[in-house]
Amino acid sequence: MVDQPGRGGLAALLDDVAAGWFPPADGKVTFVPPPAPRDAGVIGFTAHAVIFSDADQLPEDDLSAPLSPAFLQALCARTNREAHSIDMLCVATPLPGPPGVTLTPGTDPAHPRIARALRYRDDVRAWRADGGVVLMGRGVAGRWEASIEVDPGRRSGGLGRALAAAARHLVPGGAPLWAQISPANAASVRAFLAAGFRPVGAEAHLTYPGLGV
Repeated sequence: MVDQPGRGGLAALLDDVAAGWFPPADGKVTFVPPPAPRDAGVIGFTAHAVIFSDADQLPEDDLSAPLSPAFLQALCARTNREAHSIDMLCVATPLPGPPGVTLTPGTDPAHPRIARALRYRDDVRAWRADGGVVLMGRGVAGRWEASIEVDPGRRSGGLGRALAAAARHLVPGGAPLWAQISPANAASVRAFLAAGFRPVGAEAHLTYPGLGV
């Protein structure tokens, strides 16, 4: 079964989720228009899925269908896009005051993590720490999204958690801060959870060929 969006489309739905108000666990699918030409994908919540795409391909009455490989492949064929990993979607509230780790602003486009962020996000901001980097930018539906990277020689020492927590101090305007994390990246999952990010669902983002993962 398919529901149409309520007020404000995907951006308003995400704001509600960040505030703790989730779509009903009713086995339905909500279909919303993409908030921007770049945006397309599927978000799975508890017994409810949200599809943001121009395509008219919809899943059957199966709670796993919207994030199943078969459905994502069909959706990609309809939209001429590619699906990559299905990420854990997390959100956190901003924190007051300065971050607890020393950071230096810098957006060197040659850094692989920054170069990747520039392909998917607007208004990208980056900070270097001793042994890592934290970034954020406006991604799906204009939400603020954070990512981190820890240098190989500095891993397993708590820096990832410190960088993820620092992002909560840096997000502009008191907005909720989102993160998409591959479940296979257990170290990153642990870091974001320890920094106070809450898992709210799973997300598959569809990109145009050539953008990569």
